[in-house]
Amino acid sequence: MNPQENNPAHQHARAFETAAELLTAPNALIHLTLEEARVVVGYMSPQFIPADTTFIREGDAVDEGFMALLLEGEVVVESVTVSRTEPLTIRVLGPGSLVGEVGLVDKEPRSASCTTSADSLCAILTRDSLEALINDEPRIGAKLLLAIAARLAERLRDNARKLRLYAKLAKAMQLEIDRSLVPPGR
Repeated sequence: MNPQENNPAHQHARAFETAAELLTAPNALIHLTLEEARVVVGYMSPQFIPADTTFIREGDAVDEGFMALLLEGEVVVESVTVSRTEPLTIRVLGPGSLVGEVGLVDKEPRSASCTTSADSLCAILTRDSLEALINDEPRIGAKLLLAIAARLAERLRDNARKLRLYAKLAKAMQLEIDRSLVPPGR
């Protein structure tokens, strides 16, 4: 083992480069060059989050506007739906995923809870850091915001598709209930 690998400065540099590479990966919605991604990552800070830690809580109204880029580990995104008391898993995210981007751009309560299911390393971008990036590097800041907006639009479209499906299911269930309530022979 290379003794330098345990050096915090080396680990920070490695996390910095991993974050930049993930931001430029072909499946990333953020279409940045490696140099642009390195600029963005310069405004982020690495954070280790132990397994089974809920770092974003649904309904939390405390303004902790930040977004996390998952570098290592896994995050379970959950929400409590209207008819349930236990949370429903919305998705499981792995390295390269953005977490909490809605909270980065608005000051509303968090819409879901995020819990690490394994030890995780994230690169955190706070709202203050985003504003500094926009002031210092407006072109790169604009590309980042457009990418976040595209990610949110994609989720909105996905939710609209799900709502249409749920509406069809509810209608079919209601028709079945109505048919079962009609007395035989009528």
